[in-house]
Amino acid sequence: MSVDKADEPMLPAVSFFDPALKEVRRRVFYQWSRTVFILCVFVFTVLSLFWGSQYSTESKYSELKVWVVDFDGQTDAYRTSDPIVGPAVTNATQSILASPGLHLGYIIKNASSFNNDPWAVRQGVYDEHAHAAVIINPNATTLLQAAISRHNTSYDPAGAIQTVIITARDEDTYYHYVQPDLAIFENTVLASFGPQWARQLVTSGVNLTATPPQAINPAIGFTLVDLRPFTPDVAAPAVTIGLIYLIIIAFFNFPFLMPIHAQLIKPTPSHPPLKYTQWLAWRIVSNIAAYFFLSLFYSLVSLAFGIPFSNQPAPETLSANNPNAYGKGSFVVFWMLNWVGMTALGLPCENMAMVLGFPWSSFFLIFWVITNVATGFYAVELASVFYRWGFVWPLHRIVEAIRTILFGTHSRIGLDFGVLLIWVVVSIAFFPVATFIMRWKMRRGLA
Repeated sequence: MSVDKADEPMLPAVSFFDPALKEVRRRVFYQWSRTVFILCVFVFTVLSLFWGSQYSTESKYSELKVWVVDFDGQTDAYRTSDPIVGPAVTNATQSILASPGLHLGYIIKNASSFNNDPWAVRQGVYDEHAHAAVIINPNATTLLQAAISRHNTSYDPAGAIQTVIITARDEDTYYHYVQPDLAIFENTVLASFGPQWARQLVTSGVNLTATPPQAINPAIGFTLVDLRPFTPDVAAPAVTIGLIYLIIIAFFNFPFLMPIHAQLIKPTPSHPPLKYTQWLAWRIVSNIAAYFFLSLFYSLVSLAFGIPFSNQPAPETLSANNPNAYGKGSFVVFWMLNWVGMTALGLPCENMAMVLGFPWSSFFLIFWVITNVATGFYAVELASVFYRWGFVWPLHRIVEAIRTILFGTHSRIGLDFGVLLIWVVVSIAFFPVATFIMRWKMRRGLA
């Protein structure tokens, strides 16, 4: 007569150092030590990828290009053989370039490179050929001299030079690197021009008491033209930390839905199992459908909190707040981007969850989040060349496309969608392999 294991008497509990637990204790110590060691090495390695993306960014300031273009006195309407504002700015630029300190990558460009058209410079900044531009206006010297000779009390020094930026391209880079350095640049120009201009006024015998004071000091100034300001602040989660949740939501699709999918392939007295190929097809289609609805509600959060999605597009060379790239259809494009993006982020997570199993698939989630954040939220131009792979990582393309949709920045949305769809296709192609590995491990008791 056999005895049911449930009827066997349970051994009484013993202390941790009881001799009866010697082998178990040794096995537990070994497994604990191995697991903690693996976790420590993994944490150090993966976090180094993130810290490394920000390492020594100051030394790469010169990768942030700033054009300095002198139009002063070079167009027919304001042509002069003796401009003073333009040469003063270019001389100050050369002194900055010759200095040993860290600075942006200032490049002195000829006006002829832009067909003597200041608007073409703005277009170049919008098209992201440079991070900023300093434009010395064609009438800078003419207006300044007229203010002296004609005693023009309405003279505005800020009309001499314009600084063109586009903060919606990457607000973090502009606020932390570009704008502070441009402020130093402006101070350098004014500090060098002021004494020179004062000496010229004194030696020329100008009646200073009748001269408009702003034409004496500061004499010239800068007008900031932000083609696409980063506004409103509530848009920040949509292009930064909010996208981390896009990855996490996509990752947790697997543990929630896998038990549901498993019902179709487990035979029971009441139904046979589904064919394996059709089970794979069901899982892929149902996951993409799940991402469709999850991405909708993810997108609705941005809509609910007042991020604009119905503004009309604006001219590329004029400053505009939130000119949505697709007008009233911008929300639909935003949703579709999040759907394709969530699929591109989620299917690799699902594949790795099947290959690695739990809890090791958490390693991939951490790796996936950190590598996407390091190359999606920060300027890859300021990172080591090693991080150039970030240009094809999903989050980088999502962030770039969202900025186009929300702020009307230079569009590469076709490329952005294309890269994301490649991730989806490759993940679907690998899906049967990952499923085979999971089933193979389960049959051998390895998962």
